Amino acid sequence: MKKTFQVLDMHCSNCAMRIESLEDELPGVKSVSASYQKGQVVVEYDEQQVTPEAIVAAVKKQGYTARL
Repeated sequence: MKKTFQVLDMHCSNCAMRIESLEDELPGVKSVSASYQKGQVVVEYDEQQVTPEAIVAAVKKQGYTARL
């Protein structure tokens, strides 16, 4: 499954790279593509292993606010 989350508080490419590191940290996440210019993150994940709420919570732990 692929979902797009709005993350409007990314300011630079480093912010995007921090969020993209969720791919390694969150089981079930297959890919993360973040764009600070668009203010969005596209996450491809296995819905059997991780929920959109868990993705939002993981982004929040990194200091950003994600919304579906």
